[in-house]
Amino acid sequence: MKKAYSMVGAFAAAALALGACGSSGKQEVKAGSKNSISYSPGKQEWGGYNGSTVEAYSTTTGAVTDRVQTGFGYYDPQGVWKHGTDLGDYKKLSDDPLTVEYTVNEKAVYQGKTPITCEDFYLDWVSQNPDWILEGQKAAGAVDEKSGEAQPLFNHVSSPEGYAHPVSQGPQCNEGEKKFTVKYDTVYPDWELNVGGPLPSHVIAKKIGMSKQDLFKALKNKDFAVAKKAAEAWNKWNETPPGKLPPAEEIPSFGPFALKQGGWKAKQYVTLERNPDWWGEKAGTKELVIKQVEDDAQLQALANGDLNVIEPQATQDSIDRIKKTPNVTLLQGPTMVWEHLDYNFGSNSVFAENKGGINLRKAMAYCVPRSEIVEKLIKPLDAKAQVLNAREYFPTDKDYEGVVKASYNGEYDKVNIEKAKEHVAASGIKNPTVRIGYRNGNPRCAETVALITASCKKAGITIKDNSSAKFMDDGGEYYTGQWDMALFGWNGSGQIVSGQNIYQTGGQQNKSEYSNKTVDAEWKKIAGTLDKGVWLESKKVIEKQLWDDLFGLPLYVQPGIVGYSNGLENVKRNITQKQVLWNAEKWKWKSAK
Repeated sequence: MKKAYSMVGAFAAAALALGACGSSGKQEVKAGSKNSISYSPGKQEWGGYNGSTVEAYSTTTGAVTDRVQTGFGYYDPQGVWKHGTDLGDYKKLSDDPLTVEYTVNEKAVYQGKTPITCEDFYLDWVSQNPDWILEGQKAAGAVDEKSGEAQPLFNHVSSPEGYAHPVSQGPQCNEGEKKFTVKYDTVYPDWELNVGGPLPSHVIAKKIGMSKQDLFKALKNKDFAVAKKAAEAWNKWNETPPGKLPPAEEIPSFGPFALKQGGWKAKQYVTLERNPDWWGEKAGTKELVIKQVEDDAQLQALANGDLNVIEPQATQDSIDRIKKTPNVTLLQGPTMVWEHLDYNFGSNSVFAENKGGINLRKAMAYCVPRSEIVEKLIKPLDAKAQVLNAREYFPTDKDYEGVVKASYNGEYDKVNIEKAKEHVAASGIKNPTVRIGYRNGNPRCAETVALITASCKKAGITIKDNSSAKFMDDGGEYYTGQWDMALFGWNGSGQIVSGQNIYQTGGQQNKSEYSNKTVDAEWKKIAGTLDKGVWLESKKVIEKQLWDDLFGLPLYVQPGIVGYSNGLENVKRNITQKQVLWNAEKWKWKSAK
């Protein structure tokens, strides 16, 4: 099932960078002689230790912080969630009310040997802006002058609807305990993903002149003044200039790797080393270097030995170059990234209901050559590739065929120019022009738009390639509505209700301005139950409505590739957005210690 979404694939996104092409060369590897392994998630700078701030959240930040911070679960290579790690485990105590007990490993400590305890998880909950903080702000008069509303204290990237709001009382525990309970006010299907690795509360406490225990007590007592100070320190965790790490005691690891002092060179690399206080299995390599390398330079860097592991965008060129590079291994397989075209329902679009509306959307659906796109651009990379006909399920999911059968009659599987012409005429738009936006610099996207242009021209529709370097950036064309169709990918990673943000009225990720009462109602059903049968039946209804309204056109599941230096062990692909780095602590050179 496609679940949590970030925008990726058709462009080099901040959330997940997929590389481009390079040239081949000679690689020399001396097995067992290296104590360092290098990888690049792209060119973007590491955001800092606190990867949960709005500014820091990115693929590069995640690549680094996921190695130094651990949680209660992970996704295996097939995208299946596994709970129970070196940090600890959890068990569900009750469905009604939904209650979960978490147990932290007795050996779990931060770098420097401060124990990881329930206070740390309480601060993590507080940082996600629960209602009690906002109430405290109102009581203190700390509200926006214009709106009169309280503003979040913590600059957290997550929405409070996911964890803070459904858990109004926070984790229940006493100071110093290694066990805590999370009790939900309402059912929350994605509860397993809510509690992650806890940033160290003792660091924040010290910065504001308190003990860890006193900070915990103050927050439990809803002390707004203390919460405000804690938030200021939390928000400033990454304030040091790029290339300058804070002291180790302010950025303590609780994972297999630690940030190496002096190992961060701005715009070039961040070096990780084995965490001396890690209680689990020792990392396979002494150093892991996360390098900032342009996507189109990564293949050459692999050939030169400047990178040991890469995960570029799967193209025929990148596959051929990796195959031709001596002493390099190629891995191929599916991903959880799915390419699609979305319609813009906003007033600025030719597809708005008071303009071309559903008839023009149908005209485009009949002329977009989905099968040709897959045959020409994807099947040469993955012989099993097929046209995607669902949004919440992959072809590899056991429920996929049943969902498609219940929601879609196959009418847009083949190009039908005559039908397209009929609907252009019915739309009332003469000689329509459709702007297709995407992040430029991606050959496959350009080729996709070229195929659409040639096909839809036959129906009297002019396609304008509206690509831009900043199309998907904040303030770019996608966010300002300067598009009629948007070409990009969503990356699925484990949530049941994440699609709600995309398809429900006013959803945070609903940039299409789509609205349908049936879709809204079914998402509400899904979000209000733990019954998998309800999830499935409601998603069938949602999928059908999205096809009936033509929210957009799913295209295909993206293929994925990895290239790595011979002599490395335990390098394995992962179909989720964690990608090949998912088990980087197990990478090692043959015979290396």
